Amino acid sequence: MERYLVISPHTVEDCAKVITQIEAVGSLTRFDWGCKDGEHTGWVIVEADSKAEALMVVPSVERPRAKVVKLVKFGPAEVKAMHSVSR
Repeated sequence: MERYLVISPHTVEDCAKVITQIEAVGSLTRFDWGCKDGEHTGWVIVEADSKAEALMVVPSVERPRAKVVKLVKFGPAEVKAMHSVSR
């Protein structure tokens, strides 16, 4: 499985509805929210086999606005190899 960051923005007007929908699918406490700071977005890191599977954590009506980013960790050898290629 891969790790993905799911970013789910919403409007101020839709905030309560979106949070209620996320709660209904059982994912409320998995998300971090920026709403109380004026950034109406939820972020969650999930393990999934694909971006499409990771997106399933977001209610279907919110998926068109959501973004999924595959996360990777680099080790020292990979960083060194990247620097030697860019020269």
